[in-house]
Amino acid sequence: MSTYPVRVEARLEEPLNRGLWIVKWLLAIPHYIVLSLLWIAFAVLTVVAFFAILFTGHYPRALFDFNLGVLRWTWRVAYYTYGALGTDRYPPFTLGPAPDYPATLEIDYPERLSRGLVLIKWWLLAIPHYLIVGLFTSGSIISWRSDLPDGGGVLYTLDWGGLIGLLVLIAALFLLFTGRYPHGLYDLVLGMNRWALRVAAYATLMTDTYPPFRLEQGGHELPRMQAPPEPRHAPVQHGASSIVAIVVGALLAFGAIGTAAAGSLSALLAQSRAGTGFISTTSERIATPAYALTTDEIAIGGQGVEYLRGFTGKVRVETATSGTPLFIGIGPRADVEAYLKNAGHDRITHLAFGPGPNDISYARHPGGQPATPPATQTFWTATGSGSLEWDIEPGDWTLVIMNPDASPTISADLRLAATLPWLDGLTAGLFVTTMILLISGTGLILLGVRLTRKPVSATTHAAPTPRP
Repeated sequence: MSTYPVRVEARLEEPLNRGLWIVKWLLAIPHYIVLSLLWIAFAVLTVVAFFAILFTGHYPRALFDFNLGVLRWTWRVAYYTYGALGTDRYPPFTLGPAPDYPATLEIDYPERLSRGLVLIKWWLLAIPHYLIVGLFTSGSIISWRSDLPDGGGVLYTLDWGGLIGLLVLIAALFLLFTGRYPHGLYDLVLGMNRWALRVAAYATLMTDTYPPFRLEQGGHELPRMQAPPEPRHAPVQHGASSIVAIVVGALLAFGAIGTAAAGSLSALLAQSRAGTGFISTTSERIATPAYALTTDEIAIGGQGVEYLRGFTGKVRVETATSGTPLFIGIGPRADVEAYLKNAGHDRITHLAFGPGPNDISYARHPGGQPATPPATQTFWTATGSGSLEWDIEPGDWTLVIMNPDASPTISADLRLAATLPWLDGLTAGLFVTTMILLISGTGLILLGVRLTRKPVSATTHAAPTPRP
């Protein structure tokens, strides 16, 4: 019987401490920190390997051995902690094979990989395995909430740890009360871990051999019927300098993805500004039966005025109605309060722009109709009909929205906009930063590959021929 090129083996080291598993999450924190960095490098190197396989049909040996080391390290930590609880021996900090540790992982290096298969195997072909491994490892339940006040719903998930987590919890309770790890339970846990690691290797392009749909239980793989072919590309060892260079380079390349995404978003915003010169929020419906709508006090002062003005640029307030355009004015708070002292108006106390239900609240100020229309007042700093543009100035201000004839009942779609003069510079800076991070990260990854070394092979010396 042939065996799969991903070989996951382990041995149960008994006796196990009854209660050590309770604090293993704490003891493993150093490993979790290192692995969080290594997995970022793993993801970046897998992308690099994707393109290498696509164009050459080969997985670069130095990248393969690094990613294999990350999987080995992850398996050892999982075996020590809550992936199996199969040993109390602390995992070593190494990407190497560590054959003396009770959990090992080996993957046969593929001399050639399919250039076409690399396009679909990691997502389309692996979907059936993802569904099964998801039950083993995460067990997420996705549900839809329909009990919200507005009748809408949101998706939420419940993660109960999967079958592996559940079985390991049962094993932990057995350890706590009996001091024994049930062997049948151990074999089942190892089989699920073996399935998950095989799928991980296949999905991350390390083999073209499709994972079998079988649960091979127990700590040991089936014996090989024949030795795997000797690879033409010798394995490499990653020293500390090589690992640091690759990890830092991968982090820089990963950061380049973030700055590229932010630069693209910034460019889209700048493009949306091209027509009017303003970048606008979504509209929010405002309505009141009163004579006026006002905002809370807008206090602008101190040394930050120039920074605020440089950040927002010119500000625009827009109201869209089906009838006569509304009067919009901004003026000193004291003058606005004096003008609306005896007038019935609503003050907007909360306003949020965005999708979803109307998110706005008001504070009612009772009163009658203002004595004069708003446009007759002389204290306004800026006014407009349906739209107002204002250059930010220091002071205490209040924004007022009214019907031009000071009649009651106001209803409109409110939108705020600003020129954001810094946006073009930010876009250019983000793309320049992306190029710097990408070039630096690529250079460090290549340096890390150059710093690898081939392991010294043991040489067998023939016995000297005795002299006659």
